[in-house]
Parts: sequence; C-alpha cells; structure tokens
Amino acid sequence: MKLISRLSLALSLGMATALPMAGVPLLSGAAMAQALSPAVGKPLQQASNAAKAGNNSAALNYVNQARTAAKTPTERTKVAQMAAFVHTRSGQYAQAAAELERINAPASQLAPLYYQARQYDKAIATARKSGQTTIVAQSYLQQGKPAEAAKIYQDMLAKNPNNLSALQNLAGAQFKMGDKKAYIGTIQKLIRLDPTPARWRALLVDMKNQPQSRDSKLALYHLMRETGNLTTAADVQEFAKVAIVGGQSGVAADVVKTASASGVIPAGDATTARLIDAAGKRQSAALAAAPNAAKAPNTALAAGNAYLGAGQYPQAIAAFTTAQKGPNPGEAALFKGIAQLRAGNIAAAKATFAAVPNGPVSEVAGLWQLYASTKG
Repeated sequence: MKLISRLSLALSLGMATALPMAGVPLLSGAAMAQALSPAVGKPLQQASNAAKAGNNSAALNYVNQARTAAKTPTERTKVAQMAAFVHTRSGQYAQAAAELERINAPASQLAPLYYQARQYDKAIATARKSGQTTIVAQSYLQQGKPAEAAKIYQDMLAKNPNNLSALQNLAGAQFKMGDKKAYIGTIQKLIRLDPTPARWRALLVDMKNQPQSRDSKLALYHLMRETGNLTTAADVQEFAKVAIVGGQSGVAADVVKTASASGVIPAGDATTARLIDAAGKRQSAALAAAPNAAKAPNTALAAGNAYLGAGQYPQAIAAFTTAQKGPNPGEAALFKGIAQLRAGNIAAAKATFAAVPNGPVSEVAGLWQLYASTKG
C-alpha cells in the first residue's frame, strides 16, 4: 500500500494519551473531624478549600498549621496528603512527591508525580512496581530512548492489538526512531481501527500543507470532504478554485452549494453566487463536450472530470479508463478510483488506487486506498 512519506509528528504525539495524575486520598467534612483532632482537622479543611479556590499560598499556611499540631501517625499522614494535594494543584510536582515519600505512599501515586516532575528514572522505577507501563514508556521517550518505549508499546499491543492509545504512542516512538516504514504501518492500523474525522484530519491537514501537484491537492480535498473534514470557508473556497482549474467545475458548484446550505460559508453571499454561476456554466460546457472527448485517450481525462462533477459515475469510470492510456495515467487512475468508490464499488476502487503508478499523485492515492479499506 502506498501512503504519504511526510507526516507530522503531531499526528502521533499530539494525540498521545494523557498520563494519569496521582490520586491523593483526602478526608473532608465530618469524616475528617472524626479522624483528626480539631487542631489538625480544621486547618486541613481550610487548606483544601483554599487550594480548590486557587489560593495556594493560603493553603500551604493552613497545611503548616496542621503539621505543627499533628501528633499521631494518622494526622501526619493526612497532613502530608493534603500538602501533596496543594502542591499538585499548583504544579509543584517534585514537592508533592516528596510529601508522599514521607508517608511511604504507594508507587501508583508516586510514579505520575515523578513523571510530571521530570524525574524520569524515579518514574520508571516506581511505575514498573505499580504496573503503569504507559508512564514507563513515556519516560523513556522523554529521556530520548524511543526504542525502549516502542518495545513497551509493542508488548502492550501483543496483548491487545486494538489498543488505540498504545498505537498512538507507538507511532510517536517510531517517528522519533526515524523508522518511517514501521511508523506508516502503525498509522494504517490506527486509522483502520478508528477512521473518525478527527483521526483523518490530523493526517490530511499535514499533507495539505505540503507542496504537491494540482490534481493531488484536488484529490486531497475530495478526501477531506469524504471524511467530514471540509469544515472551513477557506478550505471550501480553495477546493472550489482547484476543482474549477482542474476541470471539475461540477464538483466546485456542488461543494459550494453544500457549504452554503450548512452555514460553512455565508448563504446568499454575492461572491458565493458568482462562483456557483461560473462553475455551473463551465460544467455545462464540459458536459456538452464530454461524449466526444471520452473517445480518445488524450482528451478522455477532461471528459471523466466533467462526468465526475455531474455525479455520472459509470460514464466517468469509462472515460477515466480510456484516459489511463493517455499522457496522465496516474491522474486518470486516481479519479477513476474515486468515481468507483462513489458508485459503491469498493473492491474495484481499492484495486484501482493500488495500481496508481509512482508519481505526483501516488501519495494521495495511498490515502484513498487506506480510506477505501475502512469501507469494506
């Protein structure tokens, strides 16, 4: 399968699963009053309220009052837990971890704090004890050891091949390793499992920003529309312009009408109306010329584009098939595959996309093949 070779690190790292924060068990209200003396329980309650209100300085003052008054192991434990809570609220993770170390808190609470404090060796050691493998792997990434991180995610996927979080993070590790082949394979698996608009958008936006041929960009915009990612006025307008220049004026008119009806671009706007009118006139002329143009390989690509814009998919497929013998076989095969997919012939579309020769449109053809594979 062909797939794009220039992919943004944001695809794999930007969606990485957030690491869990340490849960600090706290008593409140009547429970705290019963477990602790008033000299300890009251300032701890005040510390909790102040921290939740964002007044961390006051919260720490109350914690220190309680610490001075604490006499029993239970009271000292609760003081340390509250101190850790306050430090965590203010982003002082090293201090929070130090408080919990005093009371021999479990590794499951300490590991996330060590990670957030960038104390990665401690994070790895404690996370291994508590079975928090994601923290171990992400700590390795932060230390510049992506191969070690990748091995952990591969072990996780061996147990659960459909673990989306592990796939996301494995892709990030493979990207940092420079293993493009493995990275692309992981991205393929990820999109097959979760072909949501958001998942596709990260991939398509990256490619949209790369230099490419006109027909490649036109096919990319088709795929953005197909995956629910044609959501901005700028993209709609650019799609329409590229479609008109690329001989698919019917596509331009249709995409602008749809965007206007859905509110993506202003309905009744004079510029929009002129664009639709101009595209409609060009489409009418192209359709009138299409029957004759479809007979010859040198002109059949234009005919196929006209039929595709009109939604006449059988005629488009026939014209593109003829055009594959002409000067632009890759472009003809790419748009033929799109027409086949629109016509509901998924198997034929996948075969056509796979047969697109290496060249200016082969990367976007790989994306279309991937998309077709999620449909059946």
